[in-house]
Amino acid sequence: MRRLAVCAAVATLVAGAGKRPELLGLTGDVEGVHDPAIIKEGASYYVFCTGGRPGAGVIPIRTSKDLRAWTLSGSVFESLPAWATKEIPGARGAWAPDISFFNGRYHLYYAVSTFGSRNSAIGLATNQTLDPARPEYHWVDEGMVLRSFQDKDDWNAIDPNLFVENPRSVWLNWGGFWGGIKMRRLDPRTGKLSTEDTTLYSLASRPRTPPIGGSIEAPFLIRHGGWFYLFVSFDRCCRGVNSTYNVVVGRSRKVTGPYVDKTGKPMTEAAARWLSRPPPRTGAAPAMKPSSRTAVAISWSSTRITAIPAARSCTSPPCCGWTAGLWSDRCRRFVFRQG
Repeated sequence: MRRLAVCAAVATLVAGAGKRPELLGLTGDVEGVHDPAIIKEGASYYVFCTGGRPGAGVIPIRTSKDLRAWTLSGSVFESLPAWATKEIPGARGAWAPDISFFNGRYHLYYAVSTFGSRNSAIGLATNQTLDPARPEYHWVDEGMVLRSFQDKDDWNAIDPNLFVENPRSVWLNWGGFWGGIKMRRLDPRTGKLSTEDTTLYSLASRPRTPPIGGSIEAPFLIRHGGWFYLFVSFDRCCRGVNSTYNVVVGRSRKVTGPYVDKTGKPMTEAAARWLSRPPPRTGAAPAMKPSSRTAVAISWSSTRITAIPAARSCTSPPCCGWTAGLWSDRCRRFVFRQG
C-alpha cells in the first residue's frame, strides 16, 4: 500500500513541453496527507487521502481554489461502513482512495485492510457533487466491490485505481506485493465487478525472493498517444532514511496488457522504466498518482513536500520520456525541494 507520510503537494500543467515545471509553495492544511488523489469540480480542487479513525471521520477531504492554499473540509464517512468492519475486523480507517467521475456521478474507490495482511477489501462510495454547499451533496456507501482472503488469494485488494477506457469499458486495477498488480472489468452502471467478463488480468509483478520480496504496489493507469501507461511503486516505503520507494512505468497498446519496458520485456517479469527515486540522504519515498488529468499529486515520507512538477498528467515529454513511439532518455527527473 502507499502508506506515505507527511504531506502532499500538487502542481499545475505546464503550458508547453519546453517550459520548466512550476514549483508551488503550499499553505494551510497540507500535513499528514497519505496516498493523495486529486480531482477538480467547478473552480475547486479536491484531494482525498488515506486516514480516519472512529469519531474523527474516514477519508479526509482537502480543498483549494488555486492548488496552493489548502483547507481541511471534512471527510467522506463519519466512520467505516458496517460491511467494512464486518469483513475486516481489525481495520481502523480507509486506505488509498481513488476519485473519478463517470456515468454522471463521482466514484470513490478505497481499500480496507490491516498492515501486512491479504485480508483486504475495496469499497465504493458515490456522490453527485463534491461541493458540500450544494443540496445534492451526499456520499452514498455502495458497499464492497471485491475482497481478497489470506488463505486462498495470491493477491491483495489494496490501492484501487479506476480507469475509464470509454463509457462502456471501465476497469479497476489494484494490488500490492504477493501476486502483484491485478485488474478486472467493471459494470459502468453499478461501478461493481462485471458479471460478463470475469477474467482476472495480471498486469505487473516482481520476484518474491529477498531482497525484493514482491515489493510492487500503488498502480495508476493513464492513456496517451495510443498507449496505455501503467505507473507503479517499487520497493519499500515508511522506513524513514531507509526507505527505498520509487516510481516506475511500463506501457501497452491494450488496456489489459501486456505492459512492457523500453526493451519490450513484460512488467509481469519485473520489468519497468525507472521514473523517480528518493533524493539522497532524505529518506523520501515519492509515489505518483496523477488524477483528473489536470494535475499530479505526490506523497512523501519523512519530510514535507513544498512543490512538485507535472507535465500533462505526466504523459507527454519531458516528463515520461516516451516520444514518437520510442523511449527517450532525455526524460527530466522529478524535482523535489525539501522544506
